Amino acid sequence: MKPKLICVLSSIIGILLISTGLVLSDATEVSGLNNLSIEEFNIKNLATSSKSINKSSEEDASYNDLLVNEVSMNTAPSGVYRVEVYDGLTMEELADKLNRSLAAEISGKGYTIASKCIELGVDPYVATAIILHETGCGQGSCSHIARECYNFGGQKGSGCGAYQRYGSIDEGLNGMINNLYRNFYARGLTTIDTIAPRYAESPTWPAKIHGYVNSIRAA
Repeated sequence: MKPKLICVLSSIIGILLISTGLVLSDATEVSGLNNLSIEEFNIKNLATSSKSINKSSEEDASYNDLLVNEVSMNTAPSGVYRVEVYDGLTMEELADKLNRSLAAEISGKGYTIASKCIELGVDPYVATAIILHETGCGQGSCSHIARECYNFGGQKGSGCGAYQRYGSIDEGLNGMINNLYRNFYARGLTTIDTIAPRYAESPTWPAKIHGYVNSIRAA
């Protein structure tokens, strides 16, 4: 009995040892495959990253070329991107021209006048001429209502005796141009001669405004 039992146990132990050997062998192969996969994965990732870097570099180069081209276009001779807003002048040129006729408290306010006039479709020369004539801001100091109430153009209202008071120079200039648009241009009164009867009682007013306009245009 004992020899048989020993034989059976030996067989079982042999089978277990063989099975264990097979399992260990499979595990080693799997481990090797996994290691190989990781290396291959890393290589593939490295290749992909290289392609991404190259692509990014190419895109950056293209973008830089675009910037260079854009700069070249923006610095091209005048006329390429020139936008004329009035009398063959750009907004900046128009503002500079108006500035040459402005003095005292409104010195340097050409852009404020120009941009508001272009926005509303008001003749900037006429608006500036009226401002200069009504407030005396072309030479020396502006009139009292211009200095104290920021009223440019002699607009009637309240807060400054019989005249409209504004809170700042820019507000007063914009208010004057708004008034010129609302009460004259919007009603079809778009020339000095059609504006005159409604704006001033003096029969010499149109000639004086024409004189200012000619001076502004020639500045």
